[in-house]
Amino acid sequence: MNILILGNPQDVHAVAIKQAITAAGAIADYLDTSLFPQHLKLSWQPGTTTGCLRLPSGKLLRITDIYSVYWRTFSGVNVPSLQDEYQQRIATNDAMGTLRSLMQACPARWVNSWQAYELHKEKPLQLSMVKNVGVKIPKTLISNDQEEIIQFTNSLEKAIFKPVYGGAHTKPVTPEHLEPKRLELALRLAPVTIQEYIPGTNIRTYVIGDAIYSAEIRSSHLDFREDREAELIPVELPASVQQQCLAITKALMLDWTAIDWRLNPNGEYVFLEANPSPMFLHFENQTGFPITQKLVQLLMQ
Repeated sequence: MNILILGNPQDVHAVAIKQAITAAGAIADYLDTSLFPQHLKLSWQPGTTTGCLRLPSGKLLRITDIYSVYWRTFSGVNVPSLQDEYQQRIATNDAMGTLRSLMQACPARWVNSWQAYELHKEKPLQLSMVKNVGVKIPKTLISNDQEEIIQFTNSLEKAIFKPVYGGAHTKPVTPEHLEPKRLELALRLAPVTIQEYIPGTNIRTYVIGDAIYSAEIRSSHLDFREDREAELIPVELPASVQQQCLAITKALMLDWTAIDWRLNPNGEYVFLEANPSPMFLHFENQTGFPITQKLVQLLMQ
């Protein structure tokens, strides 16, 4: 059984999964797309399952030999620098087009798929889809319109802001942020996500297939990712929320995910985000939940 790990040996999560796959008796290799097209070779005949990968080691894997792929980190492609910008763009587009095509044509099970990865980049759409399956989300505005942002923020008791795409931590909205000139300059660069602040407790839930593991994250920080001293306490979600977890996972085309919630003082679980390739080793070490084992089982099903 050949299993690929989308990532590289510099990532501790990729290494942990590779070691666990090997211990379970399967063959694991890294698929580091940053080595394409210089060192990683791809071939495919469209309309067929005739295709292969030649890894930097020289190992040849036909796409029909690949049982599953664990999506850890997608690094894009790495085309050598060219003096001609037009040729650089053509080469990069050709490399990405080849890679994207083969990743979607490969009949192996992807945990998670290209489609799930693409959807995750559209966080406003993700929120909307989750609300459509009956899950509570924060009041949210995505905008680069100064008047709309001020009006929306003033309608909330307390507001936070964060990037639309992700990549930075959540911060509280202050009067300084809404100063007209500062706000106008910022919104000329990019739109922003404004949300109502949800008081309460952070809950993180890992869903692996039909297995669900949750823990309360006790932290004084607005964004618990900034808190290295955050305490993790295993909790059992209500049955209705567990069903919501499975509904979210299905709606977002995920086989596994980490869902972040806020549990408000009224006992309501409010959805914040679902990550298609979350870090998990610290969570696993602190709670004892068998996340690595469940992931390997999912990849070997």
